[in-house]
Amino acid sequence: MDNSTHRIIGFEIQQAVAVDGKTFCRLFPQIIKWGKLPYCLSSDNDPLFRFHQWQGNLRILGIYEVKTIPHVPVSHLFIKRLIGTIRREYLDHLLFWNESDLERKLNAFKSYNNDSRIYQSLKEQTLEEVGEPPSPWVDFKYFVWQSHCQGLFQTPRAA
Repeated sequence: MDNSTHRIIGFEIQQAVAVDGKTFCRLFPQIIKWGKLPYCLSSDNDPLFRFHQWQGNLRILGIYEVKTIPHVPVSHLFIKRLIGTIRREYLDHLLFWNESDLERKLNAFKSYNNDSRIYQSLKEQTLEEVGEPPSPWVDFKYFVWQSHCQGLFQTPRAA
């Protein structure tokens, strides 16, 4: 998640094995390969985030890293909320069969969250609309429901 825009950058699925610094550094390019580079990332004080190659990658890419306060779980508020939202609103309602199926479904949620989900804190705008000029008037007499995440979420759009 990009801390400055609150857009989901991506997900990487890893089997439940110990991840070392080199593996961790290989995962990050796979996460960001389809999107815009984040301006700011939030991380905890895990030794993985202090790995020299990780620090070098962030410097080269020009990404600012915000460290959480040790032993204060609320300092990662946006990330904790995102994880809870994904779990409650999405993963609790579907099955996935393998890693690639889970990755595909998480990427569908990412597209929905970044492009179609409306946020009250953003004056009823989507993350995509923030900072863009207002759209021209749309006549909603004729509209269709656009389905997201295999029909779990729907948003109206002009027909």
